[in-house]
Amino acid sequence: MFIVVGILMLLIYGLLVYYIGQTLWKWMSPKSSTLFKVLYIVVLTVVATSFISGRFLGNLTVLNIIGSYWMAVFYVLIILLPILHVGLWVIRLTAFRGRNMEKIAGYVAIIVMVLVIGYGSFNAYSPTVRSYDIQIAKKAGSLDELNIVMASDMHFGLLSGKAHAERMVQEINALKPDMVLFPGDIIDDDLDAYLHQGIDQILAGVTAPYGVYGSLGNHDRFEGEITELIDVLERSGMTILYDETLAIDDLTLVGRRDKQDKNRAELSSIMQDTDLQKPVILLDHQPNALGEAEQQGVDLVVSGHTHRGQVFPAHLITQAMFENDWGYLQKGQLHSIVSSGYGFWGPPIRLGSRSEIVQIKVKFGP
Repeated sequence: MFIVVGILMLLIYGLLVYYIGQTLWKWMSPKSSTLFKVLYIVVLTVVATSFISGRFLGNLTVLNIIGSYWMAVFYVLIILLPILHVGLWVIRLTAFRGRNMEKIAGYVAIIVMVLVIGYGSFNAYSPTVRSYDIQIAKKAGSLDELNIVMASDMHFGLLSGKAHAERMVQEINALKPDMVLFPGDIIDDDLDAYLHQGIDQILAGVTAPYGVYGSLGNHDRFEGEITELIDVLERSGMTILYDETLAIDDLTLVGRRDKQDKNRAELSSIMQDTDLQKPVILLDHQPNALGEAEQQGVDLVVSGHTHRGQVFPAHLITQAMFENDWGYLQKGQLHSIVSSGYGFWGPPIRLGSRSEIVQIKVKFGP
């Protein structure tokens, strides 16, 4: 069944690429030589398959970068071109029809595409700070308040690179956090790109008196042993919680493996020795186990993964999939906060969402 769905999706993608390619060719130069047409087909084929081929051929940097930007172009054009085609059809029914209308439409498509991708890049690379104030009805010893700063889905790699990491460290430290949490997708499937740019050393610059902690997401993957990946991340100045708990003064941190990890333990097993009289904070990359967290007495769960859809209208899909796909939700005593993410996956753009750092001001006590 999975193979059939995969083949069907590839077929649909191929037809959409053909639609884009044929439309652009018609608008550009329908009278060009056969050689130029063959070259056009070859280039379009290489570009349209670059995101997949770049990863299958050993994470080739050039193909991965081309593929990421192609995905941005593909997304914009697949929405824009049908609108322009309908507009041309309407114009042909009026007195304004003319031979140059298709070329004008082509220029309009290019201009709009550049503007939209530029705006989407701004949303992706210019994070905002989103703040939440919550009350946990438990005492945390002498601790009355805790300033938590959280960032998820950084996807550090080729395009979410060194400059983006430096910006994040500066903005996190400017918020003067007591504790920093990274609930998953710290890297983007490629540990080499993370290390090559020295992002591990950059993240070590995050400072918080109660420490920096992280959990792994579905893109925190490594061809070797997972312990090697954890060791690298912990050299970045964070403690990775991998289906385990950690007592910090009078509160408990819990970190889960990602839902896609087949060896992920039950939360009840992880928390079996946890003192529920004290506040419990959970890092769980995907926000799809809120009921389980509530039942086990978790007070605050921080998540990411959804990117808030990243590009419109994908947020409608994430809203349908998750009880809380972005922002704040209270479920009994449980507070759920889901970030849209600091980085991005695939196309380096955000439309209908924006990259963010989350500040959570927690007050303890009844």
